[in-house]
Amino acid sequence: MPTTTQPEWLPPSLVDLDALVRWGRDAGLPEGPVTGVARIGGGTQNVVLRLTWAGRDLVLRRPPEHPRPGSDRTLRREMQVLSALAGTGVAHPAFVAGCTDPAVLGCVFYLMEAVDGDNPGDGLGPLYTGDPAARHAAALDTAAALARLAAVDHEAVGLGDLGRPEGFLARQVPRWLDHLASYDEVPGYRGQRLPHVDVLAAWLEEHRPPPARPGLVHGDYHLNNVLFDRTAPRVAAIVDWEMCTVGDPLLDLGWLLVTWPDDGPDPVAGGPLARLGGLPSRDELVAAYARHGDRDVSAVDWYTVLAGFKFAIVVEGTYVRSLTGQAAPETGLRLHRAAVDRLEHVAALAR
Repeated sequence: MPTTTQPEWLPPSLVDLDALVRWGRDAGLPEGPVTGVARIGGGTQNVVLRLTWAGRDLVLRRPPEHPRPGSDRTLRREMQVLSALAGTGVAHPAFVAGCTDPAVLGCVFYLMEAVDGDNPGDGLGPLYTGDPAARHAAALDTAAALARLAAVDHEAVGLGDLGRPEGFLARQVPRWLDHLASYDEVPGYRGQRLPHVDVLAAWLEEHRPPPARPGLVHGDYHLNNVLFDRTAPRVAAIVDWEMCTVGDPLLDLGWLLVTWPDDGPDPVAGGPLARLGGLPSRDELVAAYARHGDRDVSAVDWYTVLAGFKFAIVVEGTYVRSLTGQAAPETGLRLHRAAVDRLEHVAALAR
């Protein structure tokens, strides 16, 4: 009988490997052992473990040690999305098996195939460090991969109930203004204001484009949430699907553009890649998106402004939490500066 050893650094309360193996046996996975368990980053507070299960490289994903109220629901959504994307041509980690019974590990969790790729925000292998043309081609493919996602018929793959596409754009500005207003509940923040918010809110409402054909929206699409193939300059997988919904996919393109590295020393995403240089321009990204899809990109500036508006309000939340001791002060200040910088960027775009 194969044995599985619980690493000292991994408390059974977080992931009990013996319980995991018992569940896996009932789910049709081969007998263990589970070896090489290592915690990896994923851009979120979720627990992400890479492991080898009977010789197969897998990744386990579960909610944080102290789950948020909607954590299990979020994991169910990710399982639904990854399962539905099989066979679509969208680059993603293949879903292996999932568990919605909290009696097993105390929460919902799932297993997916490990993807052998480089995260542009963490570090790059020799293909990219030594070849500017490879960096340029792979970065361009981030837009093409996004166009392929936008082309998926969400209803045909069983994701018709994933979101509320009707009124998607009309809900955005009021929703994020309300979210920003909620920060005033923190005494240390009350009365502070991000620049240009009211002007941008009015501009977005005045220039909102007509509703477009609904499609899948990743919800957090930037360089840190893709993996580059290590053998060819292309996207090997899009990761972190917890924000995925059905709405207007062009918001993802706006998000990619507003987080795209500028010439500054502290890029929002893709730090190592950004510092190496050789990246396509935003105009090249838009052209690649249009070339690989069938969406009208004529209003791309509006979507970029909306993305910057939303991005600033979201990351300002970390600054607010830092004022209450729930986040590191240096992280809060860095993200506050990023919020201000992106608002300045999209305010110039709106003008």
